[in-house]
Amino acid sequence: MAKKFYITTPIYYVNASPHIGHSYTTIAADTLARHMRASLGDENVWFLTGTDEHGQKIKRAADDQSLSPQEFVDKVVVQFKDLWVKLGISNNDFIRTTEDRHIVFVQKALEILYNDGKGDIIYKDNYEGLYCTPCETFWTPMQAEGQLCPDCKRPVEKISEVNYFFRTSKYQQWLIDHIRKNPFFIRPEVRRNEVLSFLTLNPLNDLCISRPRERLNWGIPLPFSQDHVAYVWFDALINYISAVGAFDEKGNYRSAWWQDDSQVVHLVGKDILRHHAVYWPIMLHALGIRPPDTIFAHGWWLMGENKMSKSRGNVASPLEMADKYGVDTYRYFLLRDVPFGLDGNFSEDAIIRRFNADLANDLGNLVFRTLTMIEKYYGGVVPEQGTLDEKGRYIASEAKDLHEHVAAILGVADFDFGSALEKIWEVINLANKYVEETKPWNLAKENKVKELEAFIRLLVEVIRQVDICLYPFMPRTAESIRGQIGEKMISKGNPLFPRINL
Repeated sequence: MAKKFYITTPIYYVNASPHIGHSYTTIAADTLARHMRASLGDENVWFLTGTDEHGQKIKRAADDQSLSPQEFVDKVVVQFKDLWVKLGISNNDFIRTTEDRHIVFVQKALEILYNDGKGDIIYKDNYEGLYCTPCETFWTPMQAEGQLCPDCKRPVEKISEVNYFFRTSKYQQWLIDHIRKNPFFIRPEVRRNEVLSFLTLNPLNDLCISRPRERLNWGIPLPFSQDHVAYVWFDALINYISAVGAFDEKGNYRSAWWQDDSQVVHLVGKDILRHHAVYWPIMLHALGIRPPDTIFAHGWWLMGENKMSKSRGNVASPLEMADKYGVDTYRYFLLRDVPFGLDGNFSEDAIIRRFNADLANDLGNLVFRTLTMIEKYYGGVVPEQGTLDEKGRYIASEAKDLHEHVAAILGVADFDFGSALEKIWEVINLANKYVEETKPWNLAKENKVKELEAFIRLLVEVIRQVDICLYPFMPRTAESIRGQIGEKMISKGNPLFPRINL
């Protein structure tokens, strides 16, 4: 196992308010960070998120509100930061691409590539092509069929200008070899195959990494050309290393988190996979920095049959969902309802079904009925352990091994949150079924003191193990359970999840 764990979300583009897609990636990263802290210790886990604040879309959005670009991004960034606090996100750092630490680092990286390459890595040339402003992406005429962006379906602009290019084509075979040698580098498998197919079937075009300042001045100036600013994607990707390290005087990158004994994981949406799985590792390789261990591209949340996105205007508010159903309910739904990596349909009906079935009937019922029995039979004192029957011993064993099972599931680079939660719920359901089969109220009537003590104590131990494993997914719920079941005494509160009546 790696000694350190470094996990990142994409830095989110701040041309509009955050939506469910942003919260999905961030909640997933938060869950992994919390889980890894339990294994490695808080001091050995670093969780980065942040915001992408340059580019033409930002400039136009600011103009629409009669604000300067800096005033506009300052206003929107607050919404992201407030949302992460609301959702219980435990990020260690929040990076903004307008911060001096990032700007200086990007310029240094460009300078190293420009000087060391001596024109072979970064070069100047004329560019003619089709450009989609909402996606900040160039497309070929074949890709932009009908003069429409293949991603957002909006019209593209024909642009002709002198720019700087990064010779990505030079590293195409290196990247193909790296992907083939490292099966967990791009996950899930379908995305790995998608990237390999793209690289093996097409010659890789060199990446245009600048924009003329006469067309766009909202960006990081190139250190070798004050007439140009850095392309927003080149600028943005570098945040993963600018936030956790620096170049020394010889141009070598130094970082406490990006080392050989660290596990480096990027979580991204599948729509930005190519930037992260093609251009980003090539940029790192050209700078003499090793690639991340895993780039995981999850699926989209759909509204009906369409991807939920700001450009389409079909977004749901994570703040509204969290306020309406509770933060941990919202977290649980996103991680449980759809396998991580696949697309899913978002609906409030689906949230309510999960709430009533999994949270109210299963988890909430187990905790509340156990606390009620301790209160009724033992005056709030947790009973001592006793001798269990065969079924009880089996449940105790499953509960004891639960953390190991969950760790094994999340330890694989496919980050199967749904299966991990399903494993937790298997133990919850075993305990609930045991209550129905054992009928503790009959044990009390028959004065079977030792049997009842052993039975109640088993439920307590099951809940404690569930609590530990549930904490990364639903931290506030786990803390509430912990507060109600102490080492010796209980302090019963209201039901964790009162049913929602439809």
